[in-house]
Amino acid sequence: MIRKWSASLVRAGRAARGSSAPVTYSLIALCCLAFLAGPASGLNPAYGTGDELLAVQRAYFRRWGVIPAELFEGSAGAALTPATALFVHGSWVHLLGNMLFLYVFGAMTEERMGRVQFTLFYVGCGYLALLGYAVANADSEQSLVGASGAISAVLGAFLYLFPRARVTSLLPFLFFLPVRFPAWVVLPFWAALQWLAAGRASDGPGVAYLAHLIGFGLGFGYASVRYGRPTSPTRVKAAPAPAPEGENQP
Repeated sequence: MIRKWSASLVRAGRAARGSSAPVTYSLIALCCLAFLAGPASGLNPAYGTGDELLAVQRAYFRRWGVIPAELFEGSAGAALTPATALFVHGSWVHLLGNMLFLYVFGAMTEERMGRVQFTLFYVGCGYLALLGYAVANADSEQSLVGASGAISAVLGAFLYLFPRARVTSLLPFLFFLPVRFPAWVVLPFWAALQWLAAGRASDGPGVAYLAHLIGFGLGFGYASVRYGRPTSPTRVKAAPAPAPEGENQP
């Protein structure tokens, strides 16, 4: 099974090198492979079943995810968790929702920024988004995993760089009929939903909406400082509904 995953990683790497957005596709491949190899996917019988599997999953999330109450204790391992958590997802829905957003908005943003700069931007903003959430919830013992702090930063940068790009969205209140709106309509609407959800969020397990807002603000702010006037209109071939799966607190 390990050999199969290694071969898949090699094939994904070759495909990414031949694309116009190799970093975006490599990030998607790494997140998918990490999920498939880990206990959260439920596909590897070596992790057991039932209560045994749940115990392994909890230990896995605590090892690789961010635990705010432990982050500021001075441990080098804990300090790395806002980076490792970007490649860990709590469920199939969590993974697929995040990867869909990264696929839709990541490629154009990467092409505009360049590969090295986009890589540093993605990891740096993702790290800071999780760190910001941890500062605001310093007493929390919940483990925090997921890439959507970084992906939210991509959305923020995309909004600044391509504000008039037309995005196809599937809106629940329109019975999921595809409609096309400019990015300056869709993405601020998404950010507003995160703001409202963050205000109603409890301290228990769920989605860390604050990490989304921090990532979005970082991405928009970075793009506005680093780049000049926004790019001319274009089209985004597909886009999901305006609320991705977020940082999960398993």
